[in-house]
Amino acid sequence: MHGEAARTVLVTHAFTSEYLPFVFHTALAILMIGFIHVAAWWLGVKRHSPAKGMPYESGIIPTGSARLHFPVPFYLVAIFFIVFDVESAFIFAWAVAWDLLGFPGLIHITFFIVILLLGLVWLWLKGGLEWGPSAAGKQSFSKWH
Repeated sequence: MHGEAARTVLVTHAFTSEYLPFVFHTALAILMIGFIHVAAWWLGVKRHSPAKGMPYESGIIPTGSARLHFPVPFYLVAIFFIVFDVESAFIFAWAVAWDLLGFPGLIHITFFIVILLLGLVWLWLKGGLEWGPSAAGKQSFSKWH
């Protein structure tokens, strides 16, 4: 039992000695952030006016509502970017470790790419990739003919 207690003390001491700088740094960062916030509140000007409450758009007085409706293709492009960005991150990670993964890794990454390509083909066949002036022209043409 005596050896177990000594081992527990050594592990606890190693744990605290490794993480003590991290805890100290985190506490110091939180204290500095709090100090800067309090100093900005205390030293800042507290006068309010209607001009200060207006949004500033590069010196141009704003007109109309700031609420704009973005078209759906804008969001589709954003989602495509995220999907293919994540895909490229996985493929890059595979390429870095390809020699360790061997043939099973090649099969897995091939399956991954094929699934994504099948999804892209399905989206293409459903017409999800058709937007813009050419898509609008096709829709107006199909209405009349």
